Amino acid sequence: MSVSGLIASPSRCCLRLSDCNQGLVCRQVPSIPIASKPKAKFGKLHLERSRLTVSFRRWKMQKTHLIKCAMDASYGDMASESGGAAMFPRINVRDPYKRLGISREASEDEIQAARNFLISKYGGHKPSVDAIEAAHDKIIMQKFYERKNPKIDIKKKVREVKQSRVVQAVTSRFQTPATKFIVKTSIAFIVLGVLTVLFPTEEGPTLQVAISLIATFYFIHDRLKSKIRTLLYGAGAFIFSWLLGTFLMVSVIPPIPILKGPRSFEVLTSLITYVLLWVSSTYLK
Repeated sequence: MSVSGLIASPSRCCLRLSDCNQGLVCRQVPSIPIASKPKAKFGKLHLERSRLTVSFRRWKMQKTHLIKCAMDASYGDMASESGGAAMFPRINVRDPYKRLGISREASEDEIQAARNFLISKYGGHKPSVDAIEAAHDKIIMQKFYERKNPKIDIKKKVREVKQSRVVQAVTSRFQTPATKFIVKTSIAFIVLGVLTVLFPTEEGPTLQVAISLIATFYFIHDRLKSKIRTLLYGAGAFIFSWLLGTFLMVSVIPPIPILKGPRSFEVLTSLITYVLLWVSSTYLK
């Protein structure tokens, strides 16, 4: 409500006010005589204007209250549409696997089961459903791409080899001894290797190979304290090492230009045999 205009006449004056409910309202107040009691007339006019100001403030407060009630009602309708459903707690997690609560090695059945479980639990909350569906679709597309472009997972392959029965049966026959014992056997076989390379003979490194066999018997007996096991382990390790070294030199390892001479083949075979004998005499259980 506001003052629109003031129309005066000799006997009365009309004060035009704009009312939001009734439009333009004209309220008549006594006119102001020029000669008789001007202060009293102005006082009545001021009182009338004060009343109109109070009425306008009340109308404004009522309008504000109605707007607030309408906003509360609209928010209430939005809350009722969600049905008070629980929100997915991992809705903002970026990793799709963590969002669904599964591992990266999960199968497609496990992925689908996780998706169905979360949808059934948070199906009443649309943003949660969208987040769950987006994570599910991203994982499925990634699995499809991996099947189309397969890559070798080295860690997975190594883990599978270690978990195989053959490898576990072989590794169960070895144990790690004391560091002092490892150093002693290493020095012995390194010396034999150096002598074999530096002093090759026309007959081959026969003496060095014989010394390596004796050293193998000694180290195995020193660690296991059993003559029978020493004889079996020592003889078996020597035969296996020499045969494997010969096979590697013939079929796998190419000739090395550094080692030249008529007995270079026997020298390289002896070096491979020393390595295998060192492993057998040091770690065989």
